[in-house]
Amino acid sequence: MKSVFSYEYEIFRRCMIAARKEAQLTQATLAKFLKKPQSFVAKYENGERRLDVIEFLLVTRIIGISPCEILRKIEQEVSNISCKEDT
Repeated sequence: MKSVFSYEYEIFRRCMIAARKEAQLTQATLAKFLKKPQSFVAKYENGERRLDVIEFLLVTRIIGISPCEILRKIEQEVSNISCKEDT
């Protein structure tokens, strides 16, 4: 199974969507800042394509969130799930 279909990647996608919405940006507006078509944002948010590290850093910079904060949120959610499974 590719990581794009893993539960962890689902958490990543949800965090990225939440961060974009918190920044009050539409997919179209974010895409414009990225100089990409709106479908670029839609595809990584829908899990149709992956973001590479450089793209991730660029998106977080435009959204105005620290990449470390996104990674912390992902780690926290993954840890919470792991703890629930262990009980």
